[in-house]
Amino acid sequence: MKIGIFDSGIGGLSVLHEAYHYLPEQNYIFYADTKHVPYGLKTPEQILGYTIGITEFLLDKGAEAIVVACNTATSVAIRELRKRYNIPILGMEPAVKPAVEGTEKKRIMVIATPVTIREDKLKDLLHRVDEHHRVDLLPMPGLVEFAERAEFDSEDVLNYIKKQFAPYNMDEYCALVLGCTHFNYFKPAYRQIFGDETLLIDGNYGTVRHLAEVLGLEISKTPDNEVYFEDTHKMLCMANTEYYYSEIPITDERELERLRILHNRLEKVRKN
Repeated sequence: MKIGIFDSGIGGLSVLHEAYHYLPEQNYIFYADTKHVPYGLKTPEQILGYTIGITEFLLDKGAEAIVVACNTATSVAIRELRKRYNIPILGMEPAVKPAVEGTEKKRIMVIATPVTIREDKLKDLLHRVDEHHRVDLLPMPGLVEFAERAEFDSEDVLNYIKKQFAPYNMDEYCALVLGCTHFNYFKPAYRQIFGDETLLIDGNYGTVRHLAEVLGLEISKTPDNEVYFEDTHKMLCMANTEYYYSEIPITDERELERLRILHNRLEKVRKN
């Protein structure tokens, strides 16, 4: 089966990488809309237009199911996409429900893009699951730009995260929910601020598990096997993935090497 996965940029690679662990036998098309990244600073009308165009492109390439691996695009466009197209289309949403259900008493921080925080989809989710009003929302659009530059561990990154969290008392929080797929690259930086006891929760596993259920696919029995890529050729053959940046196929060796490095980064921080 051929599965399309798209995002505004490289954040969606974290969903694809999780799929490599749990659904390694499938074929994938990964589409990063680098021409329009970041979505978090675009209007809903712009985002809807981008996502419709990408969906049409993936369908033309043979996608039999599509994952909108972008919380921002999901919050704006998922309902319209499901109305228009008669294939399984799955979206992302901040993993607030497992965070609330898996913790008690202390507060929960959700970091996301401004659009995700502003849209009704997240507000409706909080209304359903945050009965005791333990969740705080914090926009962190700068992390998307850092991720697109593959700048994960610099002093500028750590200073930006510290500045955003400065108004809050970290001791009051038991969980940090990563409400943007770009944010997964920065788990070591969160650990420096929150410590080892705070849960870091993203929606990638839940999305891949739901994808398997919808498509009737069997989850891998050895999902914790490491998925490192020693070279670009092995990566592409192993994952059976076509990569595109805003409709342009990725064949340049330097860009393929960049993707390999990003996958290895995601493997390194996966269990952080």
